[in-house]
Amino acid sequence: MKKRVVITGMGIVSPLGIGVKANREALFEGRSGVDYIKSFTPAEDFPVKIAGEVKGFDPKVYIDHKDIKKMDRFIHYAIACTNMAMDESGLEITDSNAANVGVIVGVGLGGLPAIEKYHDIYKEKGVKKITPFFIPMLIANLASGQISILTGAKGPNSCVVTACATGTHSIGEAARLIQYGDADVMIAGGTESVITPLCIGGFNAAKALSHRNEDPKSASRPFDKDRDGFVIGEGSGVLILEELEHAKKRRAPIQAEIVGYALNGDAHHITATAPEGEGAARCMNLALNDAKIDKEDVHYVNAHGTSTAADSTETQAIKTVFKDHSKNLAVSSTKSMTGHLLGAAGGVEAIYSIMAIKNGILPPTINYTTPDPECDLDYVPNQAREENINICLSNSFGFGGTNGVLVFKKFSG
Repeated sequence: MKKRVVITGMGIVSPLGIGVKANREALFEGRSGVDYIKSFTPAEDFPVKIAGEVKGFDPKVYIDHKDIKKMDRFIHYAIACTNMAMDESGLEITDSNAANVGVIVGVGLGGLPAIEKYHDIYKEKGVKKITPFFIPMLIANLASGQISILTGAKGPNSCVVTACATGTHSIGEAARLIQYGDADVMIAGGTESVITPLCIGGFNAAKALSHRNEDPKSASRPFDKDRDGFVIGEGSGVLILEELEHAKKRRAPIQAEIVGYALNGDAHHITATAPEGEGAARCMNLALNDAKIDKEDVHYVNAHGTSTAADSTETQAIKTVFKDHSKNLAVSSTKSMTGHLLGAAGGVEAIYSIMAIKNGILPPTINYTTPDPECDLDYVPNQAREENINICLSNSFGFGGTNGVLVFKKFSG
C-alpha cells in the first residue's frame, strides 16, 4: 500500500509577489503581474516588450553574499522559496534525518542569463574574464544541488527538465519517492528566470508570444477569442512534501494532500499539442485513476491555459475526460495573471491550487472578454468566486509533447 503524501510548507516567488501571503492576496484579487520589461532595455525594433517579471527580489535576504555570485537567478529564486517553505513547515534537517530528506527542484531552460552575459564578456574581453563559477551557475541540477548543500538534505537528489511540465513532474516524482519509502520528506518544485533578449527572441521566432505591447496587463488572456500568444514570466514555487505519519509525528501544519499524479507523452510534435488534446486527456485519466477518485468529485481544474491556440485543445481534453461533468467544473488559468513561468509554472500553480482548496476561493481567469466558441467551459471569468473545493487537478503540458497532472485533495485526517 502506498504511503500518503501531504504538503506541509510552501514558498513562492512570482510576478504577483514574494511569499505566500502576497501571492494569495494578488491571486484572489485578480491582479496582473505583467508589465513592461525592466531587466533589459528592448531595442526599438524588438518585437516583444512585456513580461511577467519578479519585482523587489533581493537575494541577500536568503543567501550569503559570497554565494550569490556562484548562482544564476533561477537558483536564487529556488533557494528563497525553499527557505520560505521550510519556515512554514517547521522542518529542521539534522544529522539524524538528513538522509531521509531529498530534493527535486527542476528548471526548464536553466542559466540562460549567465550564458548570454558571459558570452558577451568572452567576445569583448577574452577567455580569462570568464568566471570559474560560470558552469555551476547555469547547470539545471544546481538548483537542487545548492538547496541540498545549504539545507543539509542528503536524501534523493535529482532534477527534472521537461519544459513547461517541469514543476509538475518534479512534485509528482518527489511524491512517488515518499510513497514507495525512499524518503520521508522531499523539497520539490520548479524554478525559472530567462527573461533575456535571446530567450524572448527565440519564442517570438516560434510565433508563440503575445504582441499586445500597448496594454501589458491585458496581454495574457487564456481561453479568450482574442488571445494572441503567451507572455513569458519568471519565478519559483517550492513545496515541502511529507509522509503523512512523519508529518503528524512532528505536528507539522498540513496544507493539503497529493492523491494522484501522472505523466505521459503525445508522440506528435515538438511544440504543438496532439489533436483534440488526446495526450492531455489520457494524462488526466491516468492521474484520476492513480487517485482512485470519481471524476464527479473533482471541483476545479487549474488549467495549463497559456493564452495560445492550445487552450482549445485543453478544453477539448477536459470535456473528453469529464464528459457531462465538465459543465459543472470550474476551470481557470492563473497564467492570465502571472504570464507563463515555463519550468516554474507547475510549482507555482500547485501552490495556487492548494490556496484555492484551503481558502475555498476559485482563482479567476482575468482578461476574459470575448468568448471563444471552441472554449466553452466555466473559466471563472475575471473575478474570484467563493466555492467549497475538495479536489482539484493541476495541468501542465510542455514542448516535446510531455504532459503532467497532479491531483490535490483537502486534507481530512
